[in-house]
Amino acid sequence: MKRRSLPVAAALVASAALLLTACGGGDDKSSDNDKIAGADQSTETPKESATPSTAPAEDKPDGVDLSLPKDMNLVFDWKTPKDKNEAAAMEDAANFIRAIYRGVDKRTAKDASLAAYATDDGLKYARTQINARLEGDWTSTGTRRHYQATTRSAPNGNSVEVAFCVDSSKFYSKEIKTGKILKGAPSITDYDYFKIIMVKVPTGDELWQASKVFVEGKAAKCQ
Repeated sequence: MKRRSLPVAAALVASAALLLTACGGGDDKSSDNDKIAGADQSTETPKESATPSTAPAEDKPDGVDLSLPKDMNLVFDWKTPKDKNEAAAMEDAANFIRAIYRGVDKRTAKDASLAAYATDDGLKYARTQINARLEGDWTSTGTRRHYQATTRSAPNGNSVEVAFCVDSSKFYSKEIKTGKILKGAPSITDYDYFKIIMVKVPTGDELWQASKVFVEGKAAKCQ
């Protein structure tokens, strides 16, 4: 995979009060789902992807560490689009998700990976997700699967919408102090549909950052 140089870390932005709901199947489960963090979903049909992805599960471009613990498994079961920009945007959308859960694992909302792969509302969303877990004194464990990904480019080529399904039925909350894993019966609350707006960093380095995040919870189309 092509390595890209990173821009100077983005300036820290004050977190906004975004909506986060940790839901799960049944009343006794806390499945580690991310819920609506934006508004106004597009109704256009995104472009189908093609060509199997060869991106590694853990990516460390130019010293930005995205490694996760062995019990926190993020699976990106999707295909890479043929378009160069869309392929890069999709890869960095995955890196954005990894950066969020690296922050959860490291117990910080100021990890270098967030500055690399998020900006504006995307950065606020990521920090809100991480801070909610820090305040609740819990982390995540299990397997979170991302699939049925599609991409759509803006006419100017500077932004790409990356949309995909998420299955969190085997991804759980874990209490930090006790190590207790909160499980319950799988349900539709384990399925979400994400749309992430990735914007190209104007440095010519082919780096893309998440600028907006939209999440449709209880996504029956993802079951």
